[in-house]
Amino acid sequence: MSLAEHLTPGRPDRDAAYRLLDVLQDEATQNAALPGLDDLAPGFPDWIVTSLFGGTYQRGGLSLRDRQLLNLAALTTMGGVDPQLTGHVRTCLRLGMAREEIVEALVHLAPYIGVPKALAGLRVAGAEL
Repeated sequence: MSLAEHLTPGRPDRDAAYRLLDVLQDEATQNAALPGLDDLAPGFPDWIVTSLFGGTYQRGGLSLRDRQLLNLAALTTMGGVDPQLTGHVRTCLRLGMAREEIVEALVHLAPYIGVPKALAGLRVAGAEL
């Protein structure tokens, strides 16, 4: 059996996307990211929500918790995306992750991504914890 036969086909579901967005992100987080963007780039916010929350997040194989840990790692590694990292820290808390788990995930990244980026991630997380 080929790898492609083990993967879930992508079928973005717009309604499921917005339902999941409401589960994962509080109103403040949603309002920090999407409003006003439609005026600048019409349709882009809907594409983001539909493709991510109605597509990628709907796939099997990873729990929502695991996906959030990956998001923390990716955003911390990128750097310069504090608003998005803040939102994902909030989402981790909404999913029931403990403060200690979030902090430890960011500390664990230090030898892989560098201490300065890990410290920046910890500062962002600390403001929400």
